[in-house]
Amino acid sequence: MNSDLIKSHERLDDLQNGFFVIQDPEKFCFGMDAVLLSGFARVKKGETVLDLGTGTGVIPILLRAKTEGLHFTGLEIQEECAEMAGRSVKYNGLESEIRIVQGDIKEAADIFGAASFHVVTCNPPYMMGAHGLTNPYLPKAVARHEILCTLEDVVKTAVAVLKDRGRFYMVHRPFRLAEIMNVLVKYKLEPKRMQLVYPYINREPNMVLLECLKGGNSRITVEKPLIVYERPGVYTKSILEAYDMI
Repeated sequence: MNSDLIKSHERLDDLQNGFFVIQDPEKFCFGMDAVLLSGFARVKKGETVLDLGTGTGVIPILLRAKTEGLHFTGLEIQEECAEMAGRSVKYNGLESEIRIVQGDIKEAADIFGAASFHVVTCNPPYMMGAHGLTNPYLPKAVARHEILCTLEDVVKTAVAVLKDRGRFYMVHRPFRLAEIMNVLVKYKLEPKRMQLVYPYINREPNMVLLECLKGGNSRITVEKPLIVYERPGVYTKSILEAYDMI
């Protein structure tokens, strides 16, 4: 473990699984959605995984800890984020299993080749360009708003780089669910599993987790709701399991 990999303005976060991730608190840090996506995604022994818009690189690191996948790649367009994610991989000694690549999601098929991954994951920007207040600080704005890529860009790319019968996993916002389903079906990524995430049992859902199959038949399983908090500040057992805290 090399502390020289961490810059003075950065912090080192313990992922509670033997691994760590370097983050810049002044910029976009990963949230619960990334952790829940890594718990929802299923990666089989020997499979290869691409995480689109990897940011801090937390999803590849979490999937490496949770699964028996052969190799994990994170694609990130912002040079500074990609460089920091690469340092996290090096800090954990995972260079042989995780690769961070700087590049545009829309060019992923050219970078890696078509039909080259068994699994693709993505925690994309949730907000459409004109929806909500655009964060003036670019790294946060890019992570939250569809500035550099749209939902359709993400889905189109996932189809291109997935092998036949490959799986795509995404976390998004329920208010865009109708649009999400339309885009997925348009590109023949058939939704197979869906789980809604609720902050409290008596609130509206604020996240949706989806598993899609490239070239799959039309049949979806809706899993039981995932409730985040029993009461303010107290996670439910399901969330503690997702965070590997019990």
